Amino acid sequence: MDRFPVSIKDVAREARVSIGTVSNVINRPEVVSEDRRRRVLKVIEDLGYVRNDVARQLKAGRSRTIGLVVQDTGNPFYNEIARGAEAAADTLGQAVIVGNSGLSHAREEVYLDLFEEQRVRGVLITPQSSQDRSRIDRLRSRGTPVVLVDEQAPASQYCSLAVDDVEGGRMAVAHLLDGGARSITFVGGPAALHQVADRQTGARTAVDAVPGASLDVVETTALTVLEGRRVGEELLRRPETSRPDAVFAANDLLAIGLLQAFVFDHRLRVPQDVALVGYDDIDFAPSAIVPLSSIRQPARLIGRTAVELLEDELAEDHRHRHVTFQPELVVRESSGGSAGPEPK
Repeated sequence: MDRFPVSIKDVAREARVSIGTVSNVINRPEVVSEDRRRRVLKVIEDLGYVRNDVARQLKAGRSRTIGLVVQDTGNPFYNEIARGAEAAADTLGQAVIVGNSGLSHAREEVYLDLFEEQRVRGVLITPQSSQDRSRIDRLRSRGTPVVLVDEQAPASQYCSLAVDDVEGGRMAVAHLLDGGARSITFVGGPAALHQVADRQTGARTAVDAVPGASLDVVETTALTVLEGRRVGEELLRRPETSRPDAVFAANDLLAIGLLQAFVFDHRLRVPQDVALVGYDDIDFAPSAIVPLSSIRQPARLIGRTAVELLEDELAEDHRHRHVTFQPELVVRESSGGSAGPEPK
């Protein structure tokens, strides 16, 4: 049988007090006598009353929740950003709700619509497009602050934060070149993702600085382990003379898939036959079958800083700003390094 939610009126009637008294017990218990407070709390427990935060938000105009829209919750990098955002929000008495756009503009808009309807405190988002931000602009124009995550935007228009992916790509390939590699393959896609394009640009910069070095680009349809394995099998089908001596993958999931393809049945030795570097330094990287060298992004710090920027957005004297984080090369066995203690 359907049952309607217990209302504050039901509690007041059962406890034989006014609605105002029930409200005070919930929100300002210090102004209510001990006897009445106990009586109201017992009725709340007996009836199973749950405070209607949606109604409170409508009255206050702002909730205690933050909406976070990421491109792929299957990527541990975005999960780490969410953890950082949750940690920062928790210290402020707030909560984070995560939406996975799955690289879909339609799903991104669904979450933005939902968060706007729920009157969230603000939205943190890694947008699908760096060019078309019309939906985000509409959201902001109607009073919901927005911070762009893993995205560089003009500081005059948005608050945003990102890692210097061009430098990260340059660092990864410079490391492979320093190890003696000259035929480098960059694996990543879709190319429309600016993160992928920036890492490729950095890779190209490093190769162009070394005479005799070359860069081949293999585009993927997604940044997943399965796509990495597919490309790895493709590289294995090439004649030995046409194979690269090093591969830079646009993220660690691709790199792990490539590694699986290379070492299956001992078809290629990593790093002796082909050196490999990934990007993100996810938790799986050091525990891969060959510990994976990677470019580390401070994902949790990104999440925490995004919440701080959002709180700044709510201040009356706020000025937009962009925060750039620097990547870090973590060398392990897959590129010829030793699997020693993890860097702090």
